[in-house]
Amino acid sequence: MAPRLKLSGIQRQALALYRGFLRTARLKSPEERQMIESVVSAEFRENAKSVDRRNFVYIEYLIRRGKRQLDQLKNPDITGLSTLRINKVSSTP
Repeated sequence: MAPRLKLSGIQRQALALYRGFLRTARLKSPEERQMIESVVSAEFRENAKSVDRRNFVYIEYLIRRGKRQLDQLKNPDITGLSTLRINKVSSTP
């Protein structure tokens, strides 16, 4: 068995957040669960690719935002999850 690498605090927080989303998705209906899992997986993969690992301020912001979304998702009345896409506007005429 290969030795495990030690995770930083931010890495542990992100992993715990991801697991929290997956656990909460299990409490929803099968259709909602599949949709939530796909949105969460896509969002985490996109951020893993596009966010600089040294940009701690932005990563901490994403973790705080994810925690708020997870708290909302834990509400039994909430049935789904959506993402917000912000496109950068170019200032060239």
